Amino acid sequence: MNGKRSILKFIESDLASRMVFIGGPRQVGKTTLSKTFTKSDKQYLNWDNLHDRIIIKSHKIDPSLGLVVLDEVHKYFRWRMLLKGIFDKYKNDLSVIVTGSARLDTLRKGGDSLFGRYRYYRLHPFSLHEFDNKYTRESTLHLLKFGGFPEPLFSGSERKYRLWKQERISRVVYQDLRDLDLVKDLSKIELLVDALPERVGSPLSLNSIREDLEVSPNTVSSWIQILEIIYYAFRILPYGSSRLRATKKMNKLYLWDWAEIENPGAKFENFVASQLLHYCHFQEDVNGYNMELRYIRDTSGREIDFVVIKDKKPIFAVECKTGDKYLSKHIPYFRDRLDIPIYYQVHLGDARWKDISAEVLPWEVFWKARAREMVAED
Repeated sequence: MNGKRSILKFIESDLASRMVFIGGPRQVGKTTLSKTFTKSDKQYLNWDNLHDRIIIKSHKIDPSLGLVVLDEVHKYFRWRMLLKGIFDKYKNDLSVIVTGSARLDTLRKGGDSLFGRYRYYRLHPFSLHEFDNKYTRESTLHLLKFGGFPEPLFSGSERKYRLWKQERISRVVYQDLRDLDLVKDLSKIELLVDALPERVGSPLSLNSIREDLEVSPNTVSSWIQILEIIYYAFRILPYGSSRLRATKKMNKLYLWDWAEIENPGAKFENFVASQLLHYCHFQEDVNGYNMELRYIRDTSGREIDFVVIKDKKPIFAVECKTGDKYLSKHIPYFRDRLDIPIYYQVHLGDARWKDISAEVLPWEVFWKARAREMVAED
Protein backbone atom coordinates (compact mmCIF):
# COMPACT_ATOMS: atom_id res chain seq x y z
CA MET A 1 0.00 0.00 0.00
CA ASN A 2 1.14 3.52 -0.79
CA GLY A 3 -0.42 5.87 1.80
CA LYS A 4 1.23 9.01 0.39
CA ARG A 5 -0.85 12.15 -0.09
CA SER A 6 -0.72 13.85 -3.49
CA ILE A 7 -0.50 17.38 -2.07
CA LEU A 8 2.36 16.72 0.37
CA LYS A 9 5.26 18.06 -1.71
CA PHE A 10 3.30 21.10 -2.86
CA ILE A 11 2.52 22.09 0.72
CA GLU A 12 6.21 21.83 1.53
CA SER A 13 7.05 24.14 -1.36
CA ASP A 14 4.48 26.78 -0.44
CA LEU A 15 5.48 26.94 3.23
CA ALA A 16 8.60 28.84 2.26
CA SER A 17 6.61 31.93 1.28
CA ARG A 18 3.12 31.85 2.85
CA MET A 19 0.80 30.18 5.30
CA VAL A 20 -0.81 26.93 4.21
CA PHE A 21 -4.46 26.19 5.00
CA ILE A 22 -5.53 22.53 4.94
CA GLY A 23 -9.27 21.92 4.95
CA GLY A 24 -11.19 18.68 4.75
CA PRO A 25 -13.61 16.38 6.54
CA ARG A 26 -13.20 15.45 10.17
CA GLN A 27 -10.81 12.47 10.60
CA VAL A 28 -9.57 12.62 7.00
CA GLY A 29 -5.94 12.91 8.16
CA LYS A 30 -5.25 16.65 8.30
CA THR A 31 -3.44 16.45 11.64
CA THR A 32 -1.34 13.49 10.52
CA LEU A 33 -0.41 15.27 7.30
CA SER A 34 0.47 18.54 9.02
CA LYS A 35 2.57 16.78 11.68
CA THR A 36 4.83 15.34 8.99
CA PHE A 37 6.34 18.84 8.88
CA THR A 38 6.92 19.09 12.65
CA LYS A 39 9.82 17.88 14.76
CA SER A 40 8.44 18.66 18.22
CA ASP A 41 5.06 18.45 19.99
CA LYS A 42 5.48 22.14 20.81
CA GLN A 43 4.92 22.95 17.13
CA TYR A 44 1.33 21.65 17.21
CA LEU A 45 -1.33 23.83 18.87
CA ASN A 46 -5.00 22.82 18.97
CA TRP A 47 -7.68 25.42 19.69
CA ASP A 48 -9.74 22.77 21.50
CA ASN A 49 -6.92 22.37 24.05
CA LEU A 50 -7.24 25.03 26.77
CA HIS A 51 -3.48 25.43 27.28
CA ASP A 52 -2.87 25.74 23.53
CA ARG A 53 -5.76 28.20 23.22
CA ILE A 54 -4.15 30.54 25.74
CA ILE A 55 -0.89 30.49 23.79
CA ILE A 56 -2.68 31.21 20.49
CA LYS A 57 -4.88 34.04 21.82
CA SER A 58 -2.03 35.74 23.69
CA HIS A 59 0.23 35.72 20.60
CA LYS A 60 2.90 33.86 22.59
CA ILE A 61 3.94 31.58 19.76
CA ASP A 62 7.70 31.16 19.77
CA PRO A 63 9.11 32.06 16.32
CA SER A 64 12.25 30.04 17.05
CA LEU A 65 10.12 26.91 16.53
CA GLY A 66 10.47 27.56 12.80
CA LEU A 67 7.05 26.05 12.03
CA VAL A 68 3.76 25.85 13.87
CA VAL A 69 0.51 23.99 13.17
CA LEU A 70 -2.69 25.72 14.33
CA ASP A 71 -5.59 23.25 14.40
CA GLU A 72 -9.27 24.30 14.52
CA VAL A 73 -8.30 27.95 15.06
CA HIS A 74 -11.26 29.04 12.87
CA LYS A 75 -13.44 28.52 15.96
CA TYR A 76 -11.99 31.78 17.33
CA PHE A 77 -14.23 34.62 16.12
CA ARG A 78 -11.21 36.83 15.33
CA TRP A 79 -9.18 34.09 13.69
CA ARG A 80 -8.55 35.99 10.44
CA MET A 81 -6.99 38.98 12.20
CA LEU A 82 -5.06 36.64 14.50
CA LEU A 83 -3.47 34.84 11.54
CA LYS A 84 -2.80 38.09 9.71
CA GLY A 85 -0.93 39.41 12.74
CA ILE A 86 1.12 36.23 13.18
CA PHE A 87 2.08 36.09 9.51
CA ASP A 88 2.96 39.77 9.17
CA LYS A 89 5.08 39.70 12.34
CA TYR A 90 6.89 36.38 11.85
CA LYS A 91 6.76 35.68 8.09
CA ASN A 92 10.55 35.62 7.79
CA ASP A 93 11.04 33.28 10.75
CA LEU A 94 7.94 31.12 11.16
CA SER A 95 6.06 28.84 8.74
CA VAL A 96 2.37 28.38 9.60
CA ILE A 97 -0.02 25.52 8.77
CA VAL A 98 -3.70 26.06 9.60
CA THR A 99 -6.06 23.07 9.61
CA GLY A 100 -9.80 22.80 10.13
CA SER A 101 -12.76 20.46 9.74
CA ALA A 102 -14.87 23.24 8.24
CA ARG A 103 -14.43 24.88 4.86
CA LEU A 104 -11.90 27.60 5.60
CA ASP A 105 -12.41 29.01 2.10
CA THR A 106 -16.08 29.65 2.93
CA LEU A 107 -15.57 30.89 6.49
CA ARG A 108 -12.91 33.41 5.48
CA LYS A 109 -15.13 35.16 2.89
CA GLY A 110 -16.62 38.57 3.53
CA GLY A 111 -13.60 40.85 3.44
CA ASP A 112 -10.51 38.74 2.98
CA SER A 113 -7.85 40.28 5.20
CA LEU A 114 -5.60 37.28 4.46
CA PHE A 115 -5.35 37.84 0.70
CA GLY A 116 -1.92 36.86 -0.64
CA ARG A 117 -0.82 35.42 2.69
CA TYR A 118 -1.88 31.78 2.33
CA ARG A 119 -2.45 28.87 -0.03
CA TYR A 120 -5.51 26.70 0.51
CA TYR A 121 -5.47 22.93 0.00
CA ARG A 122 -8.37 20.52 0.38
CA LEU A 123 -7.43 17.11 1.76
CA HIS A 124 -9.63 14.34 0.41
CA PRO A 125 -10.21 10.79 1.59
CA PHE A 126 -7.68 8.47 0.02
CA SER A 127 -7.99 8.07 -3.74
CA LEU A 128 -6.91 4.86 -5.42
CA HIS A 129 -3.43 6.08 -6.42
CA GLU A 130 -2.71 7.29 -2.89
CA PHE A 131 -3.82 4.01 -1.36
CA ASP A 132 -2.29 1.66 -3.93
CA ASN A 133 0.07 2.83 -6.67
CA LYS A 134 -0.38 -0.53 -8.41
CA TYR A 135 -4.07 0.25 -9.10
CA THR A 136 -5.40 -3.21 -8.27
CA ARG A 137 -9.06 -4.26 -8.32
CA GLU A 138 -8.63 -5.58 -4.80
CA SER A 139 -7.76 -2.06 -3.61
CA THR A 140 -10.74 -0.54 -5.44
CA LEU A 141 -13.09 -2.98 -3.71
CA HIS A 142 -11.41 -2.29 -0.37
CA LEU A 143 -11.94 1.46 -0.86
CA LEU A 144 -15.57 0.91 -1.82
CA LYS A 145 -16.18 -1.19 1.29
CA PHE A 146 -14.38 0.89 3.92
CA GLY A 147 -14.29 4.36 2.37
CA GLY A 148 -11.23 6.57 2.03
CA PHE A 149 -10.86 7.80 5.62
CA PRO A 150 -7.56 6.54 7.08
CA GLU A 151 -8.74 4.81 10.27
CA PRO A 152 -11.34 2.41 8.80
CA LEU A 153 -9.48 2.09 5.50
CA PHE A 154 -6.25 0.83 7.01
CA SER A 155 -7.92 -1.23 9.75
CA GLY A 156 -9.91 -3.23 7.19
CA SER A 157 -12.40 -4.20 9.91
CA GLU A 158 -16.15 -3.97 9.34
CA ARG A 159 -16.78 -3.78 13.07
CA LYS A 160 -14.31 -0.93 13.48
CA TYR A 161 -15.82 0.87 10.48
CA ARG A 162 -19.33 0.71 12.00
CA LEU A 163 -18.09 2.10 15.32
CA TRP A 164 -16.01 4.77 13.58
CA LYS A 165 -19.00 5.84 11.46
CA GLN A 166 -21.24 6.26 14.49
CA GLU A 167 -18.62 8.33 16.27
CA ARG A 168 -17.90 10.49 13.22
CA ILE A 169 -21.54 11.30 12.47
CA SER A 170 -22.14 12.13 16.12
CA ARG A 171 -19.17 14.51 16.13
CA VAL A 172 -20.19 16.11 12.84
CA VAL A 173 -23.72 16.82 14.05
CA TYR A 174 -23.21 17.57 17.72
CA GLN A 175 -19.70 19.02 17.82
CA ASP A 176 -18.90 20.68 14.50
CA LEU A 177 -22.35 22.23 14.07
CA ARG A 178 -22.50 23.31 17.70
CA ASP A 179 -19.03 24.85 17.54
CA LEU A 180 -19.94 26.84 14.43
CA ASP A 181 -23.32 27.83 15.93
CA LEU A 182 -25.03 27.44 12.57
CA VAL A 183 -27.98 25.20 13.50
CA LYS A 184 -30.25 25.32 16.52
CA ASP A 185 -32.32 22.15 15.98
CA LEU A 186 -29.59 19.51 15.87
CA SER A 187 -32.03 16.62 16.26
CA LYS A 188 -33.70 17.36 12.93
CA ILE A 189 -30.45 17.84 11.06
CA GLU A 190 -29.45 14.42 12.41
CA LEU A 191 -32.58 13.06 10.71
CA LEU A 192 -31.45 14.80 7.51
CA VAL A 193 -28.03 13.13 7.79
CA ASP A 194 -29.76 9.75 8.20
CA ALA A 195 -31.89 10.37 5.09
CA LEU A 196 -29.19 11.53 2.66
CA PRO A 197 -27.43 8.22 1.83
CA GLU A 198 -30.59 6.91 0.15
CA ARG A 199 -30.76 10.02 -2.05
CA VAL A 200 -27.24 9.79 -3.44
CA GLY A 201 -27.04 9.81 -7.23
CA SER A 202 -30.59 11.00 -7.91
CA PRO A 203 -31.68 14.58 -8.57
CA LEU A 204 -32.17 16.05 -5.12
CA SER A 205 -35.75 16.92 -4.21
CA LEU A 206 -35.85 19.46 -1.41
CA ASN A 207 -39.64 19.19 -1.29
CA SER A 208 -39.48 15.48 -0.52
CA ILE A 209 -37.01 16.08 2.31
CA ARG A 210 -39.10 19.00 3.55
CA GLU A 211 -42.13 16.74 3.92
CA ASP A 212 -40.15 14.13 5.83
CA LEU A 213 -38.62 16.64 8.25
CA GLU A 214 -41.61 19.01 8.44
CA VAL A 215 -39.54 22.11 7.77
CA SER A 216 -39.47 24.64 4.92
CA PRO A 217 -37.56 24.05 1.64
CA ASN A 218 -35.37 27.05 2.50
CA THR A 219 -34.44 25.43 5.80
CA VAL A 220 -33.54 22.16 4.06
CA SER A 221 -31.43 24.05 1.52
CA SER A 222 -29.67 25.95 4.30
CA TRP A 223 -28.95 22.77 6.24
CA ILE A 224 -27.47 21.04 3.20
CA GLN A 225 -25.23 24.05 2.60
CA ILE A 226 -24.04 23.74 6.19
CA LEU A 227 -23.32 20.03 5.70
CA GLU A 228 -21.20 21.05 2.72
CA ILE A 229 -19.30 23.58 4.85
CA ILE A 230 -18.32 20.86 7.33
CA TYR A 231 -17.45 18.40 4.56
CA TYR A 232 -20.19 15.86 5.15
CA ALA A 233 -21.73 16.11 1.68
CA PHE A 234 -21.20 17.89 -1.63
CA ARG A 235 -23.49 18.74 -4.52
CA ILE A 236 -22.92 19.02 -8.25
CA LEU A 237 -24.93 21.13 -10.67
CA PRO A 238 -26.37 20.13 -14.06
CA TYR A 239 -24.43 21.04 -17.18
CA GLY A 240 -26.43 23.26 -19.51
CA SER A 241 -26.08 23.92 -23.23
CA SER A 242 -28.00 25.93 -25.81
CA ARG A 243 -28.17 22.74 -27.90
CA LEU A 244 -29.86 20.78 -25.14
CA ARG A 245 -33.10 20.97 -23.21
CA ALA A 246 -31.15 20.46 -20.01
CA THR A 247 -32.30 20.21 -16.44
CA LYS A 248 -31.25 23.51 -14.88
CA LYS A 249 -32.11 23.47 -11.20
CA MET A 250 -31.89 19.92 -9.84
CA ASN A 251 -28.62 19.25 -8.01
CA LYS A 252 -27.19 15.83 -7.26
CA LEU A 253 -25.79 15.11 -3.82
CA TYR A 254 -22.92 12.86 -2.75
CA LEU A 255 -21.23 12.01 0.56
CA TRP A 256 -17.57 12.41 1.46
CA ASP A 257 -17.79 8.94 3.02
CA TRP A 258 -19.16 6.83 0.18
CA ALA A 259 -19.00 3.67 2.34
CA GLU A 260 -22.16 4.86 4.14
CA ILE A 261 -24.20 4.00 1.03
CA GLU A 262 -25.71 0.51 0.84
CA ASN A 263 -26.87 0.35 -2.79
CA PRO A 264 -23.90 -0.97 -4.85
CA GLY A 265 -24.63 1.14 -7.94
CA ALA A 266 -25.10 4.35 -5.96
CA LYS A 267 -21.99 3.60 -3.88
CA PHE A 268 -19.84 3.16 -7.01
CA GLU A 269 -21.25 6.37 -8.50
CA ASN A 270 -20.49 8.27 -5.28
CA PHE A 271 -16.99 6.76 -5.23
CA VAL A 272 -16.34 7.96 -8.78
CA ALA A 273 -17.82 11.39 -7.95
CA SER A 274 -15.46 11.68 -4.97
CA GLN A 275 -12.41 10.70 -7.02
CA LEU A 276 -13.32 13.18 -9.76
CA LEU A 277 -13.88 15.92 -7.18
CA HIS A 278 -10.43 15.13 -5.81
CA TYR A 279 -9.03 15.49 -9.34
CA CYS A 280 -10.80 18.85 -9.79
CA HIS A 281 -9.70 20.23 -6.42
CA PHE A 282 -6.12 19.13 -7.04
CA GLN A 283 -6.04 20.93 -10.40
CA GLU A 284 -7.43 24.06 -8.70
CA ASP A 285 -5.32 24.04 -5.54
CA VAL A 286 -2.02 23.00 -7.14
CA ASN A 287 -2.17 24.10 -10.78
CA GLY A 288 -4.54 27.06 -10.56
CA TYR A 289 -7.16 25.93 -13.07
CA ASN A 290 -10.83 26.79 -12.72
CA MET A 291 -12.47 23.37 -12.42
CA GLU A 292 -16.07 22.22 -12.14
CA LEU A 293 -17.68 18.82 -11.70
CA ARG A 294 -21.20 18.60 -13.15
CA TYR A 295 -23.65 16.09 -14.55
CA ILE A 296 -25.68 15.99 -17.76
CA ARG A 297 -29.45 15.48 -17.75
CA ASP A 298 -32.13 16.63 -20.15
CA THR A 299 -35.83 17.16 -19.53
CA SER A 300 -36.60 13.68 -20.93
CA GLY A 301 -34.49 12.02 -18.24
CA ARG A 302 -31.47 11.09 -20.35
CA GLU A 303 -28.35 11.40 -18.23
CA ILE A 304 -24.57 11.12 -18.09
CA ASP A 305 -23.23 10.85 -14.56
CA PHE A 306 -20.38 13.39 -14.75
CA VAL A 307 -18.71 15.98 -16.92
CA VAL A 308 -15.43 17.63 -15.90
CA ILE A 309 -15.02 21.26 -16.92
CA LYS A 310 -11.67 23.05 -17.08
CA ASP A 311 -11.56 26.84 -17.50
CA LYS A 312 -15.23 26.80 -18.60
CA LYS A 313 -14.69 24.12 -21.28
CA PRO A 314 -15.76 20.47 -20.86
CA ILE A 315 -12.78 18.13 -21.20
CA PHE A 316 -14.38 14.71 -20.64
CA ALA A 317 -17.57 13.00 -19.50
CA VAL A 318 -17.86 9.87 -17.38
CA GLU A 319 -20.66 7.32 -17.10
CA CYS A 320 -20.53 4.73 -14.30
CA LYS A 321 -21.63 1.12 -14.68
CA THR A 322 -20.98 -1.84 -12.41
CA GLY A 323 -20.99 -4.14 -15.49
CA ASP A 324 -18.87 -3.99 -18.64
CA LYS A 325 -20.96 -5.44 -21.51
CA TYR A 326 -23.12 -2.61 -22.84
CA LEU A 327 -22.57 1.03 -23.68
CA SER A 328 -25.12 3.43 -22.23
CA LYS A 329 -27.53 4.49 -24.98
CA HIS A 330 -27.38 8.04 -23.62
CA ILE A 331 -23.72 8.48 -24.58
CA PRO A 332 -24.29 8.47 -28.39
CA TYR A 333 -27.26 10.79 -27.92
CA PHE A 334 -25.28 13.42 -26.05
CA ARG A 335 -22.18 12.86 -28.17
CA ASP A 336 -24.12 14.16 -31.18
CA ARG A 337 -25.38 17.23 -29.33
CA LEU A 338 -22.63 18.41 -26.97
CA ASP A 339 -19.11 19.58 -27.63
CA ILE A 340 -17.39 17.23 -25.17
CA PRO A 341 -14.12 15.78 -26.56
CA ILE A 342 -14.07 12.40 -24.79
CA TYR A 343 -16.69 10.15 -23.23
CA TYR A 344 -15.69 7.36 -20.87
CA GLN A 345 -17.76 4.56 -19.42
CA VAL A 346 -16.03 3.14 -16.35
CA HIS A 347 -16.94 -0.12 -14.68
CA LEU A 348 -15.90 -2.82 -12.22
CA GLY A 349 -15.48 -5.51 -14.87
CA ASP A 350 -12.52 -6.47 -17.04
CA ALA A 351 -13.51 -5.46 -20.57
CA ARG A 352 -11.83 -2.62 -22.42
CA TRP A 353 -13.04 -1.41 -25.80
CA LYS A 354 -13.96 1.74 -27.69
CA ASP A 355 -16.15 2.86 -30.54
CA ILE A 356 -16.92 6.20 -32.15
CA SER A 357 -18.96 7.30 -29.12
CA ALA A 358 -16.90 6.38 -26.08
CA GLU A 359 -14.13 4.40 -24.46
CA VAL A 360 -15.29 1.64 -22.13
CA LEU A 361 -12.67 0.65 -19.58
CA PRO A 362 -12.12 -0.64 -16.04
CA TRP A 363 -12.14 2.00 -13.33
CA GLU A 364 -8.51 1.37 -12.44
CA VAL A 365 -7.32 2.03 -16.01
CA PHE A 366 -9.29 5.26 -16.20
CA TRP A 367 -8.05 6.54 -12.85
CA LYS A 368 -4.41 5.69 -13.54
CA ALA A 369 -4.49 8.14 -16.46
CA ARG A 370 -6.10 10.85 -14.29
CA ALA A 371 -3.58 10.31 -11.49
CA ARG A 372 -0.73 10.91 -13.92
CA GLU A 373 -2.19 14.35 -14.58
CA MET A 374 -2.15 15.21 -10.88
CA VAL A 375 1.26 16.85 -10.97
CA ALA A 376 2.30 20.49 -10.81
CA GLU A 377 3.07 22.32 -14.02
CA ASP A 378 6.16 24.47 -14.57
